Amino acid sequence: MTVSNHVVRWGGARLSRRLRRSLPWVGTAIAVATVFSTVRKKGVVRGVLDTGLNAVPVLGTAKTVVELARGRDFFPDRQPASRIG
Repeated sequence: MTVSNHVVRWGGARLSRRLRRSLPWVGTAIAVATVFSTVRKKGVVRGVLDTGLNAVPVLGTAKTVVELARGRDFFPDRQPASRIG
């Protein structure tokens, strides 16, 4: 193995380790950033529960996988108010 190949593999391994450590924080940041739109669609209690579960690193991923398999959310969106007239 040449020196340049060794350096590239070493750098790739370090970058991979850093990304793996930061991944839970990225998921939590995305969940916190979407909390307002989720609360608007689902209501306060359901929106906070949905976002809270999504913010937990492993649990949020598992919840998303199960929701994709089921084809629907655990916490459905609230019904829009019907207007008469």
